[in-house]
Amino acid sequence: MFLIDSAEAARDWDGIIKIINTILEKAQVEIVSVRKWDDRPLAYKISRCLRGTYVLVYFRANGARIGEIEREVQLSERILRVLILRADHLSEQDLQKETPVTRMERERRESIAAAQTPAPVAQGLTGPPPADPAPSIETPEMPIPGKEQ
Repeated sequence: MFLIDSAEAARDWDGIIKIINTILEKAQVEIVSVRKWDDRPLAYKISRCLRGTYVLVYFRANGARIGEIEREVQLSERILRVLILRADHLSEQDLQKETPVTRMERERRESIAAAQTPAPVAQGLTGPPPADPAPSIETPEMPIPGKEQ
């Protein structure tokens, strides 16, 4: 997982992905998947940044290459941090699971599609007529002390 300054990611997303791919290709790894994971506030400032964009990357590599990747990230001015974990236990389905960003994008698309779909018009309703409203119950007026009636 790579951490990028959110402003930098918004300004040049393709450039960020190109840098990550270049670092990984230089280390001779097989890239399985590169996806934006989420944009979140940071717990503390990192290089004067308060928000970070997380890029989730799955790749296959020889363990000896991990040090090269970490060194290249430290030399990069555009990548704030990197976290590399072993994920041998994950299946292909796990690798394709929805991220917070992809879930939000899917929900947004669904809400737009629902808003653009016209509501069905009810025509020719059959059935019993609507019931009369409940009869009102008259309550006797209560006398107010000190007031003549």
